[in-house]
Order: sequence, then C-alpha cells, then structure tokens
Amino acid sequence: MNLLIPNNVTSKISVFIIWLFHICGMIGISYGNKEFFLSFTPVNLFISFVLLFINQKRLESVELKSVFLIFIIGMVSEILGVNYGLIFGEYVYLDNLGAKILGVPVLIGVNWIILTFITGSLSSLIFKNKYLSVILGAIFMILLDLIMEPVAPLLGFWIFDLPTVPLQNYIGWFAIGILTQIIFQFKISEKEFTYSTHLLIVNAIFFAFLNYQIV
Repeated sequence: MNLLIPNNVTSKISVFIIWLFHICGMIGISYGNKEFFLSFTPVNLFISFVLLFINQKRLESVELKSVFLIFIIGMVSEILGVNYGLIFGEYVYLDNLGAKILGVPVLIGVNWIILTFITGSLSSLIFKNKYLSVILGAIFMILLDLIMEPVAPLLGFWIFDLPTVPLQNYIGWFAIGILTQIIFQFKISEKEFTYSTHLLIVNAIFFAFLNYQIV
C-alpha cells in the first residue's frame, strides 16, 4: 500500500485541507493581498496541529506528556534565544505568529511539536533503527529551517540581528531537534505516516515557492 495515499475519510479530508490552505496561501501571498493571507498564519498552524493529532493512531497519557515536553523544550529554547541570544543567536519574533510569552509566540512551541512529528515520522519510516531515525529526523528539521529562514522576515515571522542567519542557529536547531526527536522516537509508540508526510511535503513546497517568488 502506498503510504502517501490517504486510506480513510479522516485522512483524506485532512490531507485535502492542508493542501488547500497552503496552495491558497502561496497564491495569495505571492499574487494577492499579502497581509490578508499572512494574517491567517496562526489559524493555518493551529488547524495543521489539530489535524495532526486527529490522525494519530493512538496517543496514551504518557505519550501526551511527551508531546507537552516537546512543547516546553521548544518554548524554553526559544525564550532563551529571544531574550539572551542563547542556542539560536540574536533574533526577535515579529507579529504574524500570534500571542507571545516572553517574546515567543505560543504557536512556535506548537510548531516544534508539528515539525518533530512530521520529520520524525518520515525518518522512522526510512530507518527502523531509532538512533538513526533521531539523527535523520533532526537533519530533516534543519533542511526545512534552511528554506524557512530566507522568507521568515518578509512574512513577518522572525528576524535575526545579523544580516545573514548565523551558523549558531542551525547548530542550535540540530541540538534541540536531536532532543525532541529522541522523545518522539522512543516515547511515541505508533507513528502516523500519511498525513505527516503530506504536511512535511506541503510545508517544503510552500516555503520553497515563496523563496522563488518573494525573496
């Protein structure tokens, strides 16, 4: 069975929604009312997050605690970055990602969960060895960050103090990615592949397209 083909109603609807939202976003930001479409970024992120968990095969209480731990790790690392220049370098979050705690949008913590799950699911499909899956998942996270960084300031997401993104950012991403991938690979017993892979692919296409159109 092709794991990219949705095999139930929930999966089909979820995959359709994320592709629709991202394609509309790409077209709207590039050719329409940029600020109008960017204002829906928090909604898009939240819906992607909700659908991610609707599509999970099973999440027991101990696994939900692990999900919350990924959120805390993401938020704390970002708070240290924004306020003290630690881990990722000197940067600030702009206004298009919603409400903030100590300068960090709450949805950024949610996004760390999303990115960990969608990259970790694919890496666990490629490698059955959990340690290799951890490393590959963290590499996938860095690759996605590489295509997000050039457009992030233009989309009102975040901006670094330096003219270019510092190497420290990618080292920090890899370090925190390794940590969240360890939690995902060893604590989430049943991985979901179809929705997660579609969400990873559509995010990569979304940011790659915007790199081509607006950078």
